[in-house]
Amino acid sequence: MLASSAMVLLMTPALALFYGGMTRSKSVLNMMMMSFGAMGVVVPIYILWGWSASYGTDLFGDGAAGLIGNPFEMFGLADVQGAIGEDGSGALISVAFQMTFAIITVALISGAIADRAKYATWLVFAGIWVTLSYFPLAHMVWGGGFLSGEDGSLASLLYDGVAPIDYAGGTVVHINAGVAGLVLALVIGARRGFGSEPMRPHSLPLTMLGAGILWFGWFGFNVGSFVSYDDLDFAASWVDETGLVWVNTTAATAAAILGWLVVEKIRDGKATSLGAASGIVAGLVAITPACGALSPVGSLVLGLVAGALCALAVGLKYRFGFDDSLDVVGVHLVGGLVGTVGIGFLATSGGLFYGDGVAQLVVQTVVALFAVVWSGVVTFVIALALKAVMGWRVDPDDEVAGIDFAEHGESAYDLASTGGTTFKTGA
Repeated sequence: MLASSAMVLLMTPALALFYGGMTRSKSVLNMMMMSFGAMGVVVPIYILWGWSASYGTDLFGDGAAGLIGNPFEMFGLADVQGAIGEDGSGALISVAFQMTFAIITVALISGAIADRAKYATWLVFAGIWVTLSYFPLAHMVWGGGFLSGEDGSLASLLYDGVAPIDYAGGTVVHINAGVAGLVLALVIGARRGFGSEPMRPHSLPLTMLGAGILWFGWFGFNVGSFVSYDDLDFAASWVDETGLVWVNTTAATAAAILGWLVVEKIRDGKATSLGAASGIVAGLVAITPACGALSPVGSLVLGLVAGALCALAVGLKYRFGFDDSLDVVGVHLVGGLVGTVGIGFLATSGGLFYGDGVAQLVVQTVVALFAVVWSGVVTFVIALALKAVMGWRVDPDDEVAGIDFAEHGESAYDLASTGGTTFKTGA
């Protein structure tokens, strides 16, 4: 579990590489700093009240809606050893693991607002958003709250005995972050020149490297989320489950690369490196909630569909005029929806294609829609408040000149001189 936690933590610097390569050279440092800033903000918050708000008892008492845990129950991880297992074993390991999920979820949002947001406003947003959107959804889905399978939950009101499936974060992480990215892109507005000037990635090797490390870290993300949490022995069932999750994660990701590249080849005539890297992430996103519920063949199908649909979805920003800079909406929101709803079709137990009816499909769809509404409303309120108090946009001249120097006093690629000739060491 600690190894898985370290792998998931590595995903945030990997995301910084992935996003950093996709931006223009004048804003790569700011983009990467948004990921590192998420690490700096979320960790102390998670220790102080995040764990308690996610996995504490319902704030409004047993039998209530179960929207959020009591943030003061285990404030500062007080008495946290009694939170998991009859003897309290493994609690701090669980804190370590779940903390990394909160970090990467916040960092994912940043790609939607690249090149134009004040860094200070982003950091304040990160702290407020993780408290009001991420922790409640984590409690609702994984902490026995309103989107779990417990009595009084949304699923129990729809179908008795049919619990929603979100193995490692389709709703809590990807739908949540994808909706937040869309809302911020709408509230903050488009980059100057969006739609009329080329805004190509400045370093595709960085992006491909980031995608590869993300794929590696994702095994900690998915395989580390095994269900038999309190039973840490190496029983055959535990080994079988984690083996299935590993194979499913790999299968869906590989298939998503192919799905994305086929769409590119048909639509644009070229299969691109950016498409391959984006396909990796799309497949990983889609399989995240479903990795323990599908067969390997079902995972291939899910990945192929996710890669193709996400490749089509990333172009919607041009049709509808919202500037989702690095395709957070097209990859994470769409991929998260495909994975979460796809469980209702492809789950080996409960799936429509396996002859088990529509109950699981209905539950998955309703839970996904609830997560969309929750994240959308919460993010909209936070974004508007910060827009009024702090402002989101950097100075127009700074945006044109490059946000790196304006916000951080640095540049990724300095001017160098050799043989009397001055040149720039970057794109």
